[in-house]
Amino acid sequence: MIDTSLKIIKNTNSKLHELDFDNIPFGRAFSDHMYVADYKDGAWGDMRIEPFGNFSVHPANIAWHYGQSIFEGMKATKAIDGTPMLFRPEMHAKRINTSARRMCMPEFPEDAFLEAVYELVKLEQAWIPKKEGSALYLRPYMVAMDEFIGVQVAKTYKFVIFCCPVGPYYSKAVKLKADDKFIRAAEGGTGEAKAAGNYAGSLYPAQIAKQEGYDQIMWLDAVNHKRIQEVGTMNIFFVINDTIVTPPTSGTILKGITRDSALTIFEQKGYNIEVRDLTIDEVMKAGHDGSLKEVFGTGTAAVVANVKEIGYQGDTITLNPESYTVSPFLKDTINGIRSTRIEDVNGWTVKVV
Repeated sequence: MIDTSLKIIKNTNSKLHELDFDNIPFGRAFSDHMYVADYKDGAWGDMRIEPFGNFSVHPANIAWHYGQSIFEGMKATKAIDGTPMLFRPEMHAKRINTSARRMCMPEFPEDAFLEAVYELVKLEQAWIPKKEGSALYLRPYMVAMDEFIGVQVAKTYKFVIFCCPVGPYYSKAVKLKADDKFIRAAEGGTGEAKAAGNYAGSLYPAQIAKQEGYDQIMWLDAVNHKRIQEVGTMNIFFVINDTIVTPPTSGTILKGITRDSALTIFEQKGYNIEVRDLTIDEVMKAGHDGSLKEVFGTGTAAVVANVKEIGYQGDTITLNPESYTVSPFLKDTINGIRSTRIEDVNGWTVKVV
């Protein structure tokens, strides 16, 4: 039996007055409340919203040692009239369970997920920045809680959602390094799960790339180091001549919700789209012969981020984001739908009232 009754314990000591909405560091400011649920004896229960605070964790916490940890990222924004808005929350509920299945963790009830997000945003709506392009970032995550040292599936888990008011993730166009040595994911691995270990493994090559003057890595396939996969913080799109091209999500690439939204928007607006494999050689050639018009990434945090340079094996192509037309249209459309400035013809937004 699953106990889905939600208890709400309000924080009586708000820190909202400490937040400078004109200068919000990404991921470092936290709102007053968080949602917590516990899994034990084969069921989720004790679902509550409580004041944001620390947990007491045993030194032998099994997740710290063996990595059973998954997460999501989603945003709440404000409509023009000030109403809090969610963007495709049901997709995030489904995706965290996809990650849970791959990491041998218990699925979290989708209806409880949606209730948690709705009630938490309703409670924290004063923390949502009003400026279009800014948002209240929500971080749902699940972590194993067994106090045991041994490589095995845990029996107890904690599911948490906390909130961060944020500005734009990228303030300028980025430089990417196509890495031909390190990999993010391989066929049969955990690439399409939002598992913590995927990101831990990317830190070292990303650090090397930054030392070389790049902002992020553009990952290539694990076998031949040729097929483009995704970027460290986002899915990737290329405009070659008059066609928008993006790699397929074939098990090694995260099934981005912003990516899916972008493809729908492009299709509805009549753009030429190809979801197919493309190699770094094809992209570099297109960059040099002038047929590569735009490169941009999509993701919940980044929304749409322009790319101004790609480096590969000592070769570099430089682009001019000032000339882009496709990515500005996409970013304006997504931000406009979230703010209700643009009509939501797909039913993606949910009002929190």
